[in-house]
Amino acid sequence: MRLPIPLTSAIAGLLFGATAMLAETAAPAQDMMMMMTVPDGASEATRGFIAAMNKMSMAMGTEFTGNADRDFLTGMIGHHQGAVDAAKVVLAFGTDPEVKAFAAQVIAVQEPEIKWMQDWL
Repeated sequence: MRLPIPLTSAIAGLLFGATAMLAETAAPAQDMMMMMTVPDGASEATRGFIAAMNKMSMAMGTEFTGNADRDFLTGMIGHHQGAVDAAKVVLAFGTDPEVKAFAAQVIAVQEPEIKWMQDWL
């Protein structure tokens, strides 16, 4: 099933918001990070996805300031960059034209959003 990008972004935003609320009540954000390790014999695609997810986890694991706008955008920059990095893995190693087109769309939509969020901050 293929979700439109606005719906995908909305779902991701809701998930990030719920994770942020749990992290704020349970423990500091950096205590919530889980780094993935690369299994022996992993493909280049798997290595790329794991690198993207670990980078995203680090970027999202910032201290919350209490400023909802700032905290949301700071976390979302890392989240969006993770999606862009994962989409680039698909472009490099994927084979399905529809999935690759979706990955290209993710990059095209989320890179300008990252820039907007950085400018806002």
